[in-house]
Amino acid sequence: MTDSLADPHTRYPADAPGPGGPRDIVILGSTGSIGTQAVDVVLSNPDRFRVTGLSANGGRVELLAGQAHRLQVRTVAVAREDKAVELRQALRAEYGVGEPVPEVLAGPDAASELAASDCHTVLNGITGSIGLAPTLAALRAGRVLALANKESLIVGGPLVKALAAPGQIIPVDSEHSALFQALMGGTRREVRKLLVTASGGPFRGRTRAELAEVTPQDALAHPTWDMGPVITVNSATLVNKGLEVIEAHLLYDIPFERIEVVVHPQSYIHSMVEFTDGSTLAQCGPPDMRLPIALGIGWPERVPDSGPVFDWTKAMTWEFFPLDEEAFPSVPLARHVGALGGTAPAVYNAANEECVDAFLAGRLPFTGIVDTVSAVVGEHTGEPPGGTGPTLTDVLEAEGWARARARELAARAGVEARA
Repeated sequence: MTDSLADPHTRYPADAPGPGGPRDIVILGSTGSIGTQAVDVVLSNPDRFRVTGLSANGGRVELLAGQAHRLQVRTVAVAREDKAVELRQALRAEYGVGEPVPEVLAGPDAASELAASDCHTVLNGITGSIGLAPTLAALRAGRVLALANKESLIVGGPLVKALAAPGQIIPVDSEHSALFQALMGGTRREVRKLLVTASGGPFRGRTRAELAEVTPQDALAHPTWDMGPVITVNSATLVNKGLEVIEAHLLYDIPFERIEVVVHPQSYIHSMVEFTDGSTLAQCGPPDMRLPIALGIGWPERVPDSGPVFDWTKAMTWEFFPLDEEAFPSVPLARHVGALGGTAPAVYNAANEECVDAFLAGRLPFTGIVDTVSAVVGEHTGEPPGGTGPTLTDVLEAEGWARARARELAARAGVEARA
């Protein structure tokens, strides 16, 4: 692997040997699932990591203030300006008399400002395409980017690829961390295919007809992973797996026809690489995000005891099934969108976010999520061939259109479903 975006054989200059001591990192999305687990990793390894800044949307200011105090950060950022006063009050309540309270940044650009601040590594654990601007800011500033925010790469692929230097991005998604590790076993020319594993979600084995009456409560009951509601619903529709196929193509520069999805209900094998000699290398471990998080912020070193390990004295059964693309059409749709390129992936992602919101609010049936996304993608005109690629403005405009159109179509589908 010598010319891919995430290259396990290439060391970014920031990873060259330097002074000892903890590595300075910034955690974006610190109150979410990825962020809280990253904080656990840091607190368990104070000799390796020092957090200089935290960012969050603003819905859990008490948690954010508590994290800031425990980690003794310099700066705290909150996306919602209306939460700045509440955050400052929470920080004053958390810190003792005489303790210096961290600087507070507030507003939609706060996370991007923090991402460009003085540090070694930025962990982008923000959920959704709002993570794109901080991703670009971190890359421009020359930071190592531990990327858990897959949406920023998917919606802004050409922009990210134009900025990222070899070895600058370390993937944190469990599947892409697994591919990253397995790819160490061979060169790029020896890779035959990437095998991205999927748990199948809570509805594995159901037909499309059986999915029609699925409720939000059903969809949020993931059998193996504990994640936020949007990602959990995306796992139920397998949209998340479609996004990961696009991400794998962008990260590793492997054609879509050589990226397969394999259903593995136990979620023990996180992904695999098949090489030209017939060997297949798999990365496995219990379903726990602390290991890929620790690898992402600690690369090129592994952090000892980052996550749980298997008890090999106990019997286990590992199963594999082909993907039912008729019941779960989100993956073939993602391949189509990825092949279109331009702003089509941004449209796919934005439309899906709106449809998931409508489903969780009871305004759209479960099968209507991907149906509506497909309809929005079908209406998208994209860019003229031979163009120079989308700008950030193009991406944002495409997203805005896709969200508005998805809301219109979802409302119509919801009415028809209730009729």
